[in-house]
Amino acid sequence: MWRDSFRLQIFCLLMAVLAIVVLVHNFFQLEHLDDDTVSGSNWITENNVQHSLSQTNRTTKKPYCGYTQQTLSKREQEEQESLLAAIQWPETPNGKIAFAQSTDPTHSDFVIVKLSRFFKVGDELEVLVRMKDFQGKPKQYGGDYLQARIHSPLLKAGATGRVVDCHNGLYKVFFTLLWPGEVKVSVSLVHPSEAVQVLLRLREERPDRVYFKSSFKSGRYSETTECNVCLPGDFPVCNFTDPYTGEPWFCYKPRKLSCASRISHAKGGYLKGLLTKEESLFFQSHVNIKKPIPSSGPDSVIVKPKAFTDSSSINRAEDPTVSPSGYYYEDQWRSRTHWIGNFNKSDDITECLQGKVIHLFGDSTMRQWFEYLTAFVPDLVEFNLRSPKNVGPFMSVDLKHNILLKFRCHGPPIRFSTVFSSELRYIANELNGIVGGRNTVIAITIWSHFSTFPVEVYIRRLRNIRKSIIQLLDRSPETLIIIRTANVQELGPEVSLFNSDWYSFQLDSVMRKMFSGIAVHFVDAWEMSVAHYLPHNLHPQEVIIKNQIDAFLSYVCPLQT
Repeated sequence: MWRDSFRLQIFCLLMAVLAIVVLVHNFFQLEHLDDDTVSGSNWITENNVQHSLSQTNRTTKKPYCGYTQQTLSKREQEEQESLLAAIQWPETPNGKIAFAQSTDPTHSDFVIVKLSRFFKVGDELEVLVRMKDFQGKPKQYGGDYLQARIHSPLLKAGATGRVVDCHNGLYKVFFTLLWPGEVKVSVSLVHPSEAVQVLLRLREERPDRVYFKSSFKSGRYSETTECNVCLPGDFPVCNFTDPYTGEPWFCYKPRKLSCASRISHAKGGYLKGLLTKEESLFFQSHVNIKKPIPSSGPDSVIVKPKAFTDSSSINRAEDPTVSPSGYYYEDQWRSRTHWIGNFNKSDDITECLQGKVIHLFGDSTMRQWFEYLTAFVPDLVEFNLRSPKNVGPFMSVDLKHNILLKFRCHGPPIRFSTVFSSELRYIANELNGIVGGRNTVIAITIWSHFSTFPVEVYIRRLRNIRKSIIQLLDRSPETLIIIRTANVQELGPEVSLFNSDWYSFQLDSVMRKMFSGIAVHFVDAWEMSVAHYLPHNLHPQEVIIKNQIDAFLSYVCPLQT
């Protein structure tokens, strides 16, 4: 019997040792899991080996995706379906397409239709674009993303064109001739159709390709965890969903700290290794990204003046869908939807803004407005709020003329370096706190930081902002609200996967549709950047910003005609 008792003791001792080993092993795994997910380091090696447990479990774990669980009214659902249908892009044929069969801008060409015709200001010019692959064979399907403009370099004039996809490898581009003289045509392939399909896949399947992080701190102890609209896995999370707008945002819960100890938000980084070797061939600088398409004949026409008609007065009813909305002439933007004055002197801006409170909401492209006005107007002095550089919030004051200028970035997702948690504000909530009135001016832009997410995420954000705008205008109808549209930028193979002009174009289309029909005004930064002769830049150069400011101020102080 004592032998049986001894064996039982030995068995229990072995089980206890085994339990301790398992416990230590699990604790070790947990330690390394947290170190991997909170570090903000690159998840994918050069050999495309995924190391994060949250990544390996991506297809088997339920993600925290607030945008997939939102409850929409019948009207909201119908609007969302209509918006998604409006930006639906043509598909390529089923099956993989070899690089040699993809669109080659060098083999492609364009031709001016009815070149022998006599053109005058106000006429429409039609251009036919014929796409071919790298073997010189005509393409049989559409879906390429093109940008087109007309321009007269000596006059510093330019305007955008309207592209129509014929779905058979042919594209028609329509231009309105808005000034006299020699007018040149330029057409560029931004992305071949095969690349656009990759961008579509990334937007739907990899919204995590830009990731974020938050720091949590208590006393001297701090932790950093990953954050996003969507988080994979069944790990504990901190739910920072906004209680007023319902905008979803999550962070992995720190190991030892509470969710309430969050102190800051920041961009974590960009994932690598997103493309296969074959897909990467569709994204090559100087080959098929923003590559000019040659003409097969003359690339310009001579335009005669239209007698006794000011070409700038073609259309004076504001409509965000008017194409083109304006044009450059002598480096000044002339809108076709409203009169624009030239605020060339700082005194002109001071007189316009006297007694006003100006709220600027958005991203770094809206911050450029704040920086331009503060630098150009001597009496507008920035008040040091000790905010992080390039992040804000920022404020400038002109006590003599009673002008208050403020900038605040929009809420997450936002790829800024470090934003204090207390300064993470949603535009809709900020608008709800504004009294408004005839001396209140509000300018809003929001687009670039949403390019990596499914469009439903963006629609939700604009829906909340629009609701707050309507409520503000209802209680203070004299409040002036201006929407700054998106703009194009320089693209390379990597940037295209996160901030392609194609993504921005889609979001810009949604923005225009959702804000049309309500009492807001538009500054068409998109056309201002496409039509200009300067290289594309996410942050346009000063001459373009100056024209944007002129358009903005012309709403604040409309010309008396």
